[in-house]
Amino acid sequence: MEEIFRLSEIRCPSGTLVVVDGGHLGLWSGERSPAEIDPALLGVYDTETAADVLGSVDFAVVGPDASAAVRSFGRQPGAVLHDIPASRAAGLGTMFEDHCRAAGLDARLEAMPSREPHAQRARRTAAEGGGGFQMFGVPVVAVGGMPRDRHLPVLASRADGGDGAGPHWSEIRVQVSDARLESSMPLGDVGVDWARVLFGDADALSVWQHDEPVDGLADVAFWGAAADEAAALFEAPELGEPGEDGVRGWTGLAMAEAVEKARAVMSWKEETGRRMMVDFRPHSHHWQVMRQVRASECEAGAVDIGDARLLCAMTTWGDGYFPVSADLDASGSVVAVRVSFSEVLK
Repeated sequence: MEEIFRLSEIRCPSGTLVVVDGGHLGLWSGERSPAEIDPALLGVYDTETAADVLGSVDFAVVGPDASAAVRSFGRQPGAVLHDIPASRAAGLGTMFEDHCRAAGLDARLEAMPSREPHAQRARRTAAEGGGGFQMFGVPVVAVGGMPRDRHLPVLASRADGGDGAGPHWSEIRVQVSDARLESSMPLGDVGVDWARVLFGDADALSVWQHDEPVDGLADVAFWGAAADEAAALFEAPELGEPGEDGVRGWTGLAMAEAVEKARAVMSWKEETGRRMMVDFRPHSHHWQVMRQVRASECEAGAVDIGDARLLCAMTTWGDGYFPVSADLDASGSVVAVRVSFSEVLK
């Protein structure tokens, strides 16, 4: 039998909810062009490749058969193909033309004059009825129709995965109303590389600080086989954070001091070959929510940004592509937004 847990709640004053990998929000451009995102955040350090990424193009799919052409082409969801590297743009156009010709479809690609910001992608997708789009290849889901003036509970259902896997979430859902469920609509998949999923207001994500501290402070944490030895050498106390027994380090340091201590511990680890994990934690919005996740039995946490509240929860399944759907009432209004892990349970 499944157990139901209330993880926390969200608030979505823009009316547009985004479901995204919480560990990838350093890539979110907000209202800026994605071309302003440092390619190093994508793991791209080669100068030539970086220039190719920065010169990427977004293509609008237009024509009487645009919707059918996008679906059958199968590259990305929605009416816009995003983030096509400059070196592949011409080739993609040719492939799309060939595809439409073979399928007898009247549609074409038109290069957009500028890259579409991620916040705009979310709002447009929601306005088109909800669905998926890509953020540098990471699948993201957006849906509109969220109440703007109240908090919405986020619930998780837990079931035993069998085969000794133990209990895992079977779904996490944002409960929008208590209206009778009449139908469900698939919205797309959320791609997860950091084992966590975040439910957030589209506008609030534009001011999310993923790596930059909101208070100018940072923590340094380390743990593992050599943690006691390092703690004695560097005079590091127990971190004292809930859910982190045995973790040593320092909390609430000025950024410059935190960087100095982190570098010293990392250098010692590398020079001696000691087995230990070292974590540098600026007091960002990501740090705020992950601090709660580590302390929570349900591995979930929420953070307020302006009037919005965002929630992040661990999938309990690690990484993957997880389907997101909207439950609808008889009028077509959203009753709930669900991320399903039931396929993993099978």
